[in-house]
Amino acid sequence: MGLCKDMFSKMAMYLTGELTVTSEDYKLLENMNKLTSLKYLEMKDIAENISRNPKALNQKYAALPPYLDQITLIKEQEAALEQAAYKLDAYSKKLEAKYKKLER
Repeated sequence: MGLCKDMFSKMAMYLTGELTVTSEDYKLLENMNKLTSLKYLEMKDIAENISRNPKALNQKYAALPPYLDQITLIKEQEAALEQAAYKLDAYSKKLEAKYKKLER
């Protein structure tokens, strides 16, 4: 009977050890799953930030045309003003020449 009791005792120790190892394996897997879940959440945040940047750039780019149109208009007005200044200068030189002729 002692041999049988010893065998059951050793079998119980063996099974306890196996269950402990299995339990530890499950705890390790649980921790790994938690870390993986956190990593995926971090990657999701990064992906959302990346997707926001092009949207912001597109919005800024969409706001540019009115300013570009204003720049074009200013350049056109500048060219017209420059032409008017040249004409005015030429006209004033003609008047000056006529005035000098009349003065003589």
